Amino acid sequence: MNITHNPPKLLDQLRQRLRYKHMSYRTEQAYVGWVRRFILFHNKRHPQEMGKSDIECYLTYLANDCGVSASTHHQALSALLFLYKEVLGVALPWLDEVSRPNRSKRLPVVLSANEVLAVLAHLEGVHHLMVRLLYGTGLRLHEMLMLRIKDVDFEMNQLVVRSGKGDKDRVTVLPKSLVAELQQQITQARAIFEQDRATQRNGVMLPDAIERKYPNAGQEWGWFWLFPAPNESTEPRAGVVRRHHMHHQAIQRAFKMAVARAQIAKPATLHTLRHSFATHLLQSGTDIRTIQSLLGHASVKTTMVYTHVISQGGFGVISPLDRLL
Repeated sequence: MNITHNPPKLLDQLRQRLRYKHMSYRTEQAYVGWVRRFILFHNKRHPQEMGKSDIECYLTYLANDCGVSASTHHQALSALLFLYKEVLGVALPWLDEVSRPNRSKRLPVVLSANEVLAVLAHLEGVHHLMVRLLYGTGLRLHEMLMLRIKDVDFEMNQLVVRSGKGDKDRVTVLPKSLVAELQQQITQARAIFEQDRATQRNGVMLPDAIERKYPNAGQEWGWFWLFPAPNESTEPRAGVVRRHHMHHQAIQRAFKMAVARAQIAKPATLHTLRHSFATHLLQSGTDIRTIQSLLGHASVKTTMVYTHVISQGGFGVISPLDRLL
């Protein structure tokens, strides 16, 4: 008896290709979402039947009718180009001719030292520790949540960031003022780890092929989360119920509430702490190349944006009105 296997659907093919390219789960979610909306916009026509004009029509709709930002516009285009080049295997000149939106140049939102203190005054518990860790290390939120026990190096006074943006590893400074609280956090994580082992629960998620190569590594203490979630959840890709790290929404809500209670009008988010980390290091005289390394920027040009916000009073000049008065 002949058994026929139906080919995977387009979106499943897209997911498979994204995982083959080791794209993050968040990138996978974003790209699949953009491709789905693109297909629905064109009344469920198959992308193989469409071309440059159809892509530009959709991008025009996003810009004019939906009012998306340039960065969002650019992400949607990147998702469609990935679909055509990597999934459908289309290598036509028109792909490179699709016009890309101009990226807006914006200065980062930065909190002053006093504003950081004001926000911290309205936080407590593990959220208080996590916010100080973000500000004291320059980590992205996802990088902090993904920290494992083995990534905290008290001897070298550093944190090791594994598979950061661009799938790159790096190290950053470990604030000495947080050592005692981090050790306490590790003790609390150890209690959860021991409970999971005693009840023979699944090990934590491991990156790439490590879980296949070392099946028991997920049950080792070194791979356990620094900030484990209180409850288990289903891993979206593998469908396995296991202990994950703390969810990002809880810390984001706590920080937003703290900013409001501190009566800070700036549109500060947790990523603002990373900008503040870099800016305050520059103000204290730290070399721009060192800051680039700590932040994990591929180019120093990205880091140079912080030089535009360190001067007080608009490039440090005195207003002619102040001189007149």
